[in-house]
Amino acid sequence: MKLNELRDNPGARLKSKRLGRGIGSGKGKTSGKGVKGQKAREGVAINGFEGGQMPIYRRLPKRGFKNPFRKEYAPVNLDALEKAIAAGKLDATQPITEETLRAAGLLRGGGKMAGVRLLARGKASRALTITVAGASAAAVAAAGGTVTTTVARKDAAPAA
Repeated sequence: MKLNELRDNPGARLKSKRLGRGIGSGKGKTSGKGVKGQKAREGVAINGFEGGQMPIYRRLPKRGFKNPFRKEYAPVNLDALEKAIAAGKLDATQPITEETLRAAGLLRGGGKMAGVRLLARGKASRALTITVAGASAAAVAAAGGTVTTTVARKDAAPAA
């Protein structure tokens, strides 16, 4: 193949509409913009403008709150841990951390997650040593070994 033989796939490029090229083209004279007025001119930006009436986005009340500092945790269930151990991706004799879970390919969500949260679907067949950001109470009970969390729970009573 040579450079002069390269072609687009058929139908990959649409031909641009040729505006203002005579009455017979169907898009001649005013080029499909009607007659005069703001929208017939160039550089029109009137999105949401309602002719001087208060726009609907300002008439309606604003509700709710989106916390910009919310932390998202990647969920990992006990049955996923068991499958990874059975497949040889994780070593049950070594402590399981967030890094080992990431290396085993058990985490989703990319780099935007604040850590890992252990959940209780499934059951651990052997005692595991797990260190994660958070864990549900049921997961701690079902894990069989020790579960250490690195993030303190908000509802936990402060140490006196």
